[in-house]
Amino acid sequence: VFTVTFDQINAFLLNKSMKFFPKIKILILRLHFKSSDNIGIEFHIDEQLCATARPNSLSLPVKGTDLWTLHRDGEVKLRMGESGPEAEPPLTVNQMFTSTVQRFGNYDALGWKEGEQWKTMTYNDYYKTCRTAAKGFLKLGLERYHGVGILGFNSVEWFIADIGAILAGGFAVGIYTTNSPEACQYVAENCQANILVVENHKQLQKILQVQDKLPHLKAIIQYKDELKEKRPNLYTWAEFMKLGRDEPDAQLDDIISSQKPNQCCTLIYTSGTTGQPKGVMLSHDNLTWTAFVTGQYVSLTDADKLQEVIVSYLPLSHIAAQMIDVWLPMKAGGVTYFAQPDALKGSLANTLREIRPTAFMGVPRVWEKMQEKMKSIGAKSSTVRRKVASWAKDVGLQTNLNKMDNGNLSRKPLNYRLAKRLVFRKVRKALGLDRCTRCYTGAAPITKDTLEFFLSLDIPLFELYGMSESSGPQTISLPDAFRLTSCGKVIPGCKTKIFNPDVDGNGEICFWGRHVFMGYLNMPDKTEEALDSDGWLHSGDLGKHDQDNFLFITGRIKELIITAGGENIPPVPIEDAVKEAVPLISNAMLIGDKRKFLSMLLTIKCQVNNETGAPEDELTPEAVELCRKLGSNSTRVSEIAGGRDRVVYAAIQEGINRVNEKATSNAQRIQKWTVLEKDFSIPGGELGPTMKLKRPVVMKMYKDQIENFYKEVLTPTTPDNPLPSK
Repeated sequence: VFTVTFDQINAFLLNKSMKFFPKIKILILRLHFKSSDNIGIEFHIDEQLCATARPNSLSLPVKGTDLWTLHRDGEVKLRMGESGPEAEPPLTVNQMFTSTVQRFGNYDALGWKEGEQWKTMTYNDYYKTCRTAAKGFLKLGLERYHGVGILGFNSVEWFIADIGAILAGGFAVGIYTTNSPEACQYVAENCQANILVVENHKQLQKILQVQDKLPHLKAIIQYKDELKEKRPNLYTWAEFMKLGRDEPDAQLDDIISSQKPNQCCTLIYTSGTTGQPKGVMLSHDNLTWTAFVTGQYVSLTDADKLQEVIVSYLPLSHIAAQMIDVWLPMKAGGVTYFAQPDALKGSLANTLREIRPTAFMGVPRVWEKMQEKMKSIGAKSSTVRRKVASWAKDVGLQTNLNKMDNGNLSRKPLNYRLAKRLVFRKVRKALGLDRCTRCYTGAAPITKDTLEFFLSLDIPLFELYGMSESSGPQTISLPDAFRLTSCGKVIPGCKTKIFNPDVDGNGEICFWGRHVFMGYLNMPDKTEEALDSDGWLHSGDLGKHDQDNFLFITGRIKELIITAGGENIPPVPIEDAVKEAVPLISNAMLIGDKRKFLSMLLTIKCQVNNETGAPEDELTPEAVELCRKLGSNSTRVSEIAGGRDRVVYAAIQEGINRVNEKATSNAQRIQKWTVLEKDFSIPGGELGPTMKLKRPVVMKMYKDQIENFYKEVLTPTTPDNPLPSK
């Protein structure tokens, strides 16, 4: 028993660095006054009542009574409401799946290509196969709340392994195919993976390199190609499925019946642009409820009315792809077709034309590539065709902007209907989007130029926004409710608030709803950073609402540049403005944190190697055409970078001058810039799996170029070091 003063208590409560009571529980026994300015409190420290370490702002007294947990076997309190979507009865993955099987069992669920033929699997067979996989995992020794890591491109086997792991009481854990062996080891060890499912020999080799450092690993399954060597506990997909078929159902049925909606079933590992990846724990309810409300909000139709058709190609280790490809189609009885592994290297266009999806999600780079390709084809068209296309695009943009501002127009103008007949329908058919009523973009910022380009072709791109920690979506744009550069409005049953807004209404975007995650596995510090004591998820993103409650993202707190003069500058709007002003630019990254002025790294649009995804030296046809218009004969990046093409450099400077003229202050002007020798890419390490810019990596890779910007002696006449006119 000891006494402390009021000031000491106050300091203790306000001390955010003191987050844990490692092995003690403190009970206040008695409060009494010592003097007019001090209050004494007697504490009794009872080591018998010790509790596991946890953040003091998120204390968790009993399993299932609070909104968060750190533990693999933890249960959380669901953010239920009394009415509306929040009151929807919670479901496990198995309950949602069996409900769909009862309603749509004979409908196609999955489609894949063998040679030139598309094959399909019904929901009845899909569920049975997932159960077989679950029994196979149990036979191989999968323990409750342990991971099944899946490392490979999207496929039927990926889905079956994912759902099979969940049914068997384990965790479905996607691993990015671009991960190094060491990164795979971190994820596998963090989730205590008993089983790893790999696509082919290349991915297998990563695991074999680190296998001896994975004490929980019991088996590896390769789902494509023949095994090049036999090893103990290494199975082909066929061998693995045979194990499951030979197992009785009783053990699996017992596990399924013991599962609760508020328990973890999936781990999404953040891509780790800074520090080690975090294991985002998602519950059954996170997935099933989010699929329910999102499906309703975007008006997905049930299979017995008009079956939704999806193309799966984005990395399934990312929550956006899982929600769009796995859970939303399952809820509505939709069918998911798998693109080829080289989808992002060029084959996606063919798959879209063959499958003709009813909804399609593209990361900004996918839409940008389509835009570049169409511009390149358009440049080669006859004068008459170009004039017709230009007229149609003007009509399309104006009509859709009117629709955006005034809601659905009761009757479309005559020139729009003519443009649709002559141009828009043909464009949609050529892209494979003629049945697509919802084209989405998300996972990274998209430029206004790209949004307007597609809007002019009568293909509005509906931006959505969310994060792994919100099971995917938080806000979504709709055909009758969208604004250019806005991410739409909050989905039903969820809330958005702007935390600590400034005078312009900008502040941190916070989420509330049943889609909010359970916590980061075994990471109390990170969990407390993300969730406040009231259960709001702090996104780390900056944004604001307009008068109609549309959400606009203005930056990321961690990306915010704070100059040496103390000015806060979000980089993305300036980077987008430069890309819009100079169409030749592929990527732009603003520099200036703790610096006296802003500078920028630029890359030029170039061809991409279809095999490796690496940037090549040759310019894209669109870039070559732009150079010609400027009076430059450059056809390669190496002919431009380093100030070698003064004509192009002058054009870039002019574009940057135009951006600088619109700057709100001198501190927001770009003072120096350079063109790098190669574009940013996933293989190069500058971009993450969803094409997000990995700023810390770029800072490190181009440290010398950046330091050159800030050398004391300025040489404005050097092409690589131009200063803008004030």
